[in-house]
Amino acid sequence: MTISNSATPQAGTCVAFDFDGTITTTDSLRDFVRYQVGNRRFLIGGLLVLPWLVGMYTGLCKRAEAKARFLALTLRGRTQVELEEAAVRYVAERLPTLIRPEMLDRIEEHKRLGHRLVLVSASPTLYLGHWAQAAGFEAVLATQLEFRDGRFTGRLASPNCWGPEKVRQLQHWLGDARGRVLFAYGDSRGDQEMLAFAEHGWLRGLGALPSLDAWPDGLHHG
Repeated sequence: MTISNSATPQAGTCVAFDFDGTITTTDSLRDFVRYQVGNRRFLIGGLLVLPWLVGMYTGLCKRAEAKARFLALTLRGRTQVELEEAAVRYVAERLPTLIRPEMLDRIEEHKRLGHRLVLVSASPTLYLGHWAQAAGFEAVLATQLEFRDGRFTGRLASPNCWGPEKVRQLQHWLGDARGRVLFAYGDSRGDQEMLAFAEHGWLRGLGALPSLDAWPDGLHHG
């Protein structure tokens, strides 16, 4: 069961977390694909997608196009049931080894303060929803895969949730509830707009995690 992207929050204090590189030690999408298809198909897909990766870094193609091409080369044709079952196994067996313990502590600290958590990531809702629900997140704003006739088409069903798209999805989720994004946590260029949108943005590598001692129960900040 995944967390719905369409849930609208009530007014209150929200905290937004990026996932890959922020909560995890590595890119979870690549890791999930390798976990699902094995090393051989993963490496072949990586080699075949190189032209699109070069195009992405030179500005000749969009990041979403390169991602969709890689997923098409590795996962296209897999059934939705097969991928959903793989996602459940991945979250139970593999993903815990990639999670940073200090970020789990930070998540628990925000929950203790009454802050409402939203996960904002370019990786797929396919497995993020399962992890986020267990971790206590209220919503997942992430990239969705397209399925047709019960099979993955190799395309994205939503905009790639990266850069400005993270803010657009956050604003849509907040809607008219007038909730505030008190903290946002990220680690890369793709998080900069989200960090600027929050009252307090933290980028991995630019200082220690901020103290939360000055932020009491989130209900007092609504």
